[in-house]
Amino acid sequence: MRSNNPVFNRSPEFNGQSTYAGNGQAYGGYGQANPYGQPDPYQTQGGQPGYPDLQEQGRMTIDSVVQKTGITLLTVIVFAAATWMLVGDVSAQTAGMLYGAMLVGGGAAFVLSLVNSFKRVISPGLVLAFAAAEGVALGAFSKFFDAQFGGGIVVQAVLGTFAALAGTLAAYKFFNITVSNKFRKFVVSAMFGMVALGLLEMVLGMFGNGLGLFDDGALGLLFAVAGLVLGVFMLLLDFDFAERGVAAGLAERESWRVAFGLTVSLVWIYTNLLRILAIFQQD
Repeated sequence: MRSNNPVFNRSPEFNGQSTYAGNGQAYGGYGQANPYGQPDPYQTQGGQPGYPDLQEQGRMTIDSVVQKTGITLLTVIVFAAATWMLVGDVSAQTAGMLYGAMLVGGGAAFVLSLVNSFKRVISPGLVLAFAAAEGVALGAFSKFFDAQFGGGIVVQAVLGTFAALAGTLAAYKFFNITVSNKFRKFVVSAMFGMVALGLLEMVLGMFGNGLGLFDDGALGLLFAVAGLVLGVFMLLLDFDFAERGVAAGLAERESWRVAFGLTVSLVWIYTNLLRILAIFQQD
């Protein structure tokens, strides 16, 4: 079972390069040497299957996914709250701090997201580092919107984000949504396309020639709504990976990969929802 999601397709276990027996069944790649030329610890040894690493780590479960995701999101929230409180009241003097925090935190989060997306062996430390950097950026971003629009806009966006999470999960389970390869390719392509457009808009904005994707007009609203819908689609990919990973008996460390993917999707949803609420408040 191979994923087209760049967050998950670097997982050797998920893509059949290392395997685990589950419910008495062997999964793709069982008994093959791993890509690094080392003996596969999951091959049969002396007539009995040996799972030294799996016994030490355990298998990925729904509980482990929830636990790791909770830790990652808590890290985001703690650093966002710390940034919010350290800035204090927004003024001409503190505005520079806000922009600096958004720039440094957002840049670090972007780099770490690429590292985590393409790293073959997931690193809990790097996932939490990403969460911390993202928290700094989100804290400054949220403070800016709160100062400009008020009206509890940040609380509304937070509640809306978790409502989107709960609603998408309920739809995924109750309607038995199947994530096809074509759907995965579409979501990943759209995600990279939106990231590229966003970066282009920021570069052009520095020279006063922005496209208006981040403005408060119709094009800005359309871009934010498209981002919100795409974020919901990204959640479906996360749920699919978690479900298939648990069924395949992946190592527990892969729970961190799911936690990272879910955090990226929720942050994506939150930022776009916050922009949508701000645009409607201006109208």
